[in-house]
Amino acid sequence: MVKFKVPNTYVIIFFVLLVCAMSTWFVPGAVPQTWQVFSALYEGFCQQAGIIAFVLILGGSFWLVNQTKAVDAGILKFMNKARRLERFAFVRLLGVGNIVMVLIMLLFGLFGAVFGMSEETIAFVAVVIPVAKSLGYDEFIAVCMVYVAAHVGFAGAMLNPFTVGIAQDMSGLPLFSGVEYRTICWIVLMLITIVFVLWKASRTRGDSDAVLEAPASEPVKEQKAGTGAWVTYIMIVAALVLFSISYASHCHINIGKISFDAPYLLWILDALFVLAGFISIRKSRQMFVLTLLLSAVVFMVAGVMGYGWYLPEICALFIALGLSAGISAGYSADNIAKEFVNGAKDIFSAALVIGLAAGIIVILKNGNVIDPMLESMAESLDGSGKTGALAGMYGIQTFINLFIPSASAKAAVTMPVLAPFSDMIGLSRQATVMAFQFGDGFTNMITPCSGVLMAVLSVAKIPYGRWFGFIWKFILTLVVVGFLLLLPTLFLTIPGF
Repeated sequence: MVKFKVPNTYVIIFFVLLVCAMSTWFVPGAVPQTWQVFSALYEGFCQQAGIIAFVLILGGSFWLVNQTKAVDAGILKFMNKARRLERFAFVRLLGVGNIVMVLIMLLFGLFGAVFGMSEETIAFVAVVIPVAKSLGYDEFIAVCMVYVAAHVGFAGAMLNPFTVGIAQDMSGLPLFSGVEYRTICWIVLMLITIVFVLWKASRTRGDSDAVLEAPASEPVKEQKAGTGAWVTYIMIVAALVLFSISYASHCHINIGKISFDAPYLLWILDALFVLAGFISIRKSRQMFVLTLLLSAVVFMVAGVMGYGWYLPEICALFIALGLSAGISAGYSADNIAKEFVNGAKDIFSAALVIGLAAGIIVILKNGNVIDPMLESMAESLDGSGKTGALAGMYGIQTFINLFIPSASAKAAVTMPVLAPFSDMIGLSRQATVMAFQFGDGFTNMITPCSGVLMAVLSVAKIPYGRWFGFIWKFILTLVVVGFLLLLPTLFLTIPGF
């Protein structure tokens, strides 16, 4: 008996691309696509240039950081402290690894729910993979701890501006109304996610209560910080002061409906870096580089929430991180450039996959397939009753999301059609928004059309076929639970609905 072998990721993407192109010959009103299959690949690269550049820069920067052995040294210190906690019976009962995983997942689940964290998870996955391995788990668990947690939070969000905010605005609803029930949905979905990841982790490790193990690599010998580290520290402090003088007063935090000025946030972060940097640089250059890494993560979150940072600013931050790490480690300019290129080469497959996957969306848009299919699906829901119509809307959004993972693009395509249709059949527009919200989020974690997913898998060096086999049952569970969570919008009086 011949054992089925999952095709290469590039083969899968190109096959989906061909199927989408063939569909343009059969969908009424579509524009048939032929040779455009190949030009769509180029257009896909152009459209995803931002994420591609981000992935390459991220790969180069983290390669430089990893070459300093700073992450390894930090993990060893973390494990030593974690072992001390195991003297407490309660901690031993729960398992240190389990506690760490739950805390990380709740954090990223909240990030996804509050400000729609998505692309940023690419950077965090690279940071968390060594932590997961130190706990005895593999790359799959690391991706679950960050990417899956953030995207489940994204799907069940209370305040996500990219799903709830846009969809409600297009539906003429008060912004972020119904937050009470969405919070309940978020809790339910996160609990299911935590149970799933803990179960998978226990099977991966074989003994979730085992004592933390050191990495298999050679022990890290910490080295005294040299002149390069001190120069880097002084230059960063000076740059932070100048930046804060110019921009501190412009910091405006937006968390859902909560909005406030935070002119002192940057100064507080500056003071924390001055203190943490000085303490770490006196210990070793590895600890200082680790401080640079953690500070970059903190400033990234602050920039996204307070200044609306996106890929250009985050790329600049990580370029600065890579250069600072290299200088602090005493590397020459040539060595820094060489290691950065090595890191970009290592992650190049991620950039290639992102561009190819974007070509699928190009074919669907240029072929004018989406609008006719959507209108036909909406018409087919007429007369199906409220429950049937809600299930149909949810199914439409889930199906479309396999090919258009972008929440804002999908909202622009679907909500102008489905929101008025929901009025015609007496269905709450809030229910329609939630159908969009859930339909948009769950399949992001399995569709090869998602540039973020393919980038995360490339960073973690997980083949798409193996990821599909690992996650598909969980995604199916989320889809079913999502529909069950939609039903109360029909039968109960929920605040904001």
